[in-house]
Amino acid sequence: MTPLKGPAPAVRSEDETAVRILQPSGWPMPKGYANGVSADGRLVVTGGVIGWDVHGHLPSDFVAQVRQTLRNIAAILAEGGAGPEHLVRLTWYVVDMDEYLSSLRALGQIYREIIGAHYPAMALVQVVRLVEKEARVEIEATAVVPR
Repeated sequence: MTPLKGPAPAVRSEDETAVRILQPSGWPMPKGYANGVSADGRLVVTGGVIGWDVHGHLPSDFVAQVRQTLRNIAAILAEGGAGPEHLVRLTWYVVDMDEYLSSLRALGQIYREIIGAHYPAMALVQVVRLVEKEARVEIEATAVVPR
């Protein structure tokens, strides 16, 4: 996955968050994501989340859709007693990889604004289309809340 712009993830102690970034010795430090994560706790999982608001309106702009999608994920996590810091995995589905790549700076800024400087394991996949025809991005999230 082409990383979002931002600092490399900090390795946190398991005592602090029950989430541990897995960084094999000698590997280059990823920027904007983690190669792997281990965690112990209660699982909170979202379905595929898109960028519609509470009224079911979907912005036409890709970046605006990502912003609302990340807000929606944060709201679902909160409903499950989790926060962005508990994320261990994000899977992004985009309909246009070039649109994603040309928006990296804005996406990194939005990501840090909503999720913070927490970078879980991530994957990015280009798909032909999403269920909602106007959707440009869909994201699945997995979080682990410490016991």
